[in-house]
Amino acid sequence: MFFKRLRMDIAAAKKNDPAARNKFEIWLTYSGVHALSWHRWANRLYRMHLKLLARMTSQFCKFLTGIEIHPAAKIAPGVFIDHGHGVVIGETAEVGTGTVIYQGCTLGGTGKESGKRHPTIGENCVISAGAKVLGNIKVGDGAKIGAGAVVLKDVPPHATVVGVPGRVVRICGEKTGDELVQEKGDPYLSEICALRERTFALEERIKELEEKYGENL
Repeated sequence: MFFKRLRMDIAAAKKNDPAARNKFEIWLTYSGVHALSWHRWANRLYRMHLKLLARMTSQFCKFLTGIEIHPAAKIAPGVFIDHGHGVVIGETAEVGTGTVIYQGCTLGGTGKESGKRHPTIGENCVISAGAKVLGNIKVGDGAKIGAGAVVLKDVPPHATVVGVPGRVVRICGEKTGDELVQEKGDPYLSEICALRERTFALEERIKELEEKYGENL
């Protein structure tokens, strides 16, 4: 099982990094692959209730790779952590297969609450450099989180989120939200302006008729 997951992690690195030349090089030199391998062992120890040993393993991994993953975090095989330094993944976080996580990302909590308090990341997502995904929220399959974004709410599948706080600007490649408003204008505002113009025109027409017909109107 361990080696099957390792092969899937290496394959994910080969697929997502154009600089990767071969699987042997990835196995030897990629800190993200190393961190996931150490995490598999730490997670197994944690599930065996050897929690202190699991935490020691995860801290050793952090020392070697600069990537901190709590041993209780659930990370599917086939995840790729690119560059990786500064990545933090919390205790109750979950990450789906095919997801790519870049350096400086945090999958963290928002306070001292217990229970499920870290995000659930779907399959085939992209968490760009420096992004923070915080709290017990869900990021749908195929979603993309922009660099430096701070995400505090659920993200729909195949959505693109940018900014602080994070806002959805695309879904399935189609523009939405603020980006669409900036490009095409607010449709509600346009309707209101059109109604005001018609109202002014009617008022002017009424005045003209009153002046022409007076009391006979």
